[in-house]
Amino acid sequence: MEFNFQNKNVLVSGASRGIGRVTAQLFSQAGAHVIVHYNRNSNAAMETMEQLAGSGHHMVQADLADPAAIQQMVDTVAAQMGHLDVLVNNAGIFEEHPIRSISYDEWQTAWQETISVNLIGPANLTFCAVRQMRNQGGGRIVNVSSRGAFRGEPEAPAYGASKAGLNAMGQSLAKTLAPYNIFVHTVAPGFVETDMAEEVLNSPAGDEVRNQSPLGRVAQPEEVARTVLFLASEGSEFLTGAIVDVNGASYLRT
Repeated sequence: MEFNFQNKNVLVSGASRGIGRVTAQLFSQAGAHVIVHYNRNSNAAMETMEQLAGSGHHMVQADLADPAAIQQMVDTVAAQMGHLDVLVNNAGIFEEHPIRSISYDEWQTAWQETISVNLIGPANLTFCAVRQMRNQGGGRIVNVSSRGAFRGEPEAPAYGASKAGLNAMGQSLAKTLAPYNIFVHTVAPGFVETDMAEEVLNSPAGDEVRNQSPLGRVAQPEEVARTVLFLASEGSEFLTGAIVDVNGASYLRT
């Protein structure tokens, strides 16, 4: 599939590794100027930058749990690049916090940290990006959710809840932003072969995870990234509000 993002500026949150890194790479190969966001790992973000095709890319840092840092980052991007055409809300954290075995303090901390980064952070980043997109006449937003929003996450309920909230946010904003030529889409991957999932996939439970799909494997980051690019492309406008499952039929819903 050929994509064309020539002269488009694309901000990918959490682009220092995994799905975010591959998404940034594919956007660059399609001609985009990519803004690589990271929180702590500047070395990994620099590795992403070095793997991008073309030129005109930027690297930005912000803690997504910090609303002021988000606003400053987006304002800096707008000042340096003039416009923001695509936002990919990819960054997220996953922390197990089983209710049966942790303390109340640990429970509260897990929920606060997860919701702050996985839901409130993207909400604030979207708010700041929409201010730019409205002024320039439109834009695209793609949220990276999870099948856990539908299937449940017994060991990490805050993660499942944060992704369900991200789905609902995307659908709500798709309705309110369409008149401004801003289109909002969501992809919901299952397990993806990234460093985040490496420990599970290499454990005795790995085969069980792979066999959840009739394909007998988990997704490659490129498969999720290509879906992100498709949704961010011209011609996908009538998919606004949609949640696209990328889980190899490991979890089916109607």
